[in-house]
Amino acid sequence: MLYIGVDLGTSAVKLLLMSADGKIENVVSKEYPLFFPHPGWSEQNPQDWWSAVVEGLKELTAACDKSQIAGISFGGQMHGLVILDEEDEVIRPAILWNDGRTTKETDYLNQVIGKDKLSKYTANIAFAGFTAPKVLWVKENEPDNFARIHKIMLPKDYIAYKLSGTFCTDVSDASGMLLFDVENKCWSEEMMEICGVKREQLAGIYESAQVVGTLTPEVAKELSLPETVKVIAGAGDNAAAAVGTGTVGDGMCNISLGTSGTIFISSKQFGVDNNNGLHAFAHADGYYHLMGCMLSAASCNKWWMDDIIGDSDYAKEQAKITKLGENNVYFLPYLMGERSPLNDPYARGTFIGLTMDTTRADMTQAVLEGVAFAIRDSLEVARSLGINIERSKICGGGAKSPLWRKMIANVLNIKIDRIESEEGPGYGGAMLAAVGCGEYASVEEAAAKLVKIIDTIEPEPELAAKYEEKYRKFAKIYPTVKELFPQL
Repeated sequence: MLYIGVDLGTSAVKLLLMSADGKIENVVSKEYPLFFPHPGWSEQNPQDWWSAVVEGLKELTAACDKSQIAGISFGGQMHGLVILDEEDEVIRPAILWNDGRTTKETDYLNQVIGKDKLSKYTANIAFAGFTAPKVLWVKENEPDNFARIHKIMLPKDYIAYKLSGTFCTDVSDASGMLLFDVENKCWSEEMMEICGVKREQLAGIYESAQVVGTLTPEVAKELSLPETVKVIAGAGDNAAAAVGTGTVGDGMCNISLGTSGTIFISSKQFGVDNNNGLHAFAHADGYYHLMGCMLSAASCNKWWMDDIIGDSDYAKEQAKITKLGENNVYFLPYLMGERSPLNDPYARGTFIGLTMDTTRADMTQAVLEGVAFAIRDSLEVARSLGINIERSKICGGGAKSPLWRKMIANVLNIKIDRIESEEGPGYGGAMLAAVGCGEYASVEEAAAKLVKIIDTIEPEPELAAKYEEKYRKFAKIYPTVKELFPQL
């Protein structure tokens, strides 16, 4: 049988066709526009997503035996607000995860309602990107639109609704709305009251690998697919990507070194740290996960190489770095403020420890090490909850650097694995579809059979000990200079 994964991203939808043994048969990508109607705003038209998905599915399945397609599932951009009226028409463009208009609403939730209450109700505190602040913004600024709301949904759930007619969401994506009681996997009565939302305006809740329905007759006809094709709930993009990298079960970890960076830790136990330094969400494997997000990761190195020293030969520059664990220059990688675990929008990039004999290679090394140390900050929060991490997968553009992988293995003092396929949320979505259709008994079984490790870097005891000492020094820098940042 064949399974489809739909990765509904911010700039394009990527559709992937996977056979039962995990082989990728076809990949299709369709772009759609992004709108910035005011500074700091970010919107898209859900109809554009739907048109791209329909066109993409037709192209994806054009050459295959359509009778073999068993299921379709999703990984999708999280937090976006999609609102429909009672005629199922989209009321206004979707307000996206990277939209910054909700500062007032976020401050209200964190300061007036209070972070302790939010954490108790939802296991998280408010961020501008989350969905609940967007609901409050519409309520305050577009009361006529707010009064028309019949359905509140997330981006990928709009596609699932158009395909199946089922008003649904999954536990991982719902976790990022700030309307969801993560621990008990149900909508939060308190948050619904705070936001002026009724239960019937919110979707039915499913586990990520659960079947929500089948293709409607109209859609099946348009796509020339069987009406028996199952639609499976899917997951938020980070959780779907974690499935695609095999980061499921207890104490598994994935580090993504993209423009931004994430450390994603799966756990069978629910846990929230005292400072809400990490997001605590439900996971696509039926359990939970913690996630740390740093706003600048590989982008720190890109900034340093491209904009500051003007050298696009990254490998050549890194070849000059020979003395690991002995650098006395440190770099705080907070070029855009920082999310996890600091939650400090005022934090800034900082070099410290420069002397007359500091070299260009020392500073390049400090940038790479600074990102590794910042990832370790989030790992330490997970460890404080009793989660034992012994190894991690690694992916993203920065992970292509052997030197950076070696640094991370030794700074974190864990094994670092590279995997064969890096198709991310789309592959995870296809795996969820296969589980939902009974091809595999569980998400963990699918991951164990389909995700293949091709390379492992082991920490070196002597180097890991040197980096332990360096990390302890790094950890003192931000608390010492923190008060300066708002003044800058």
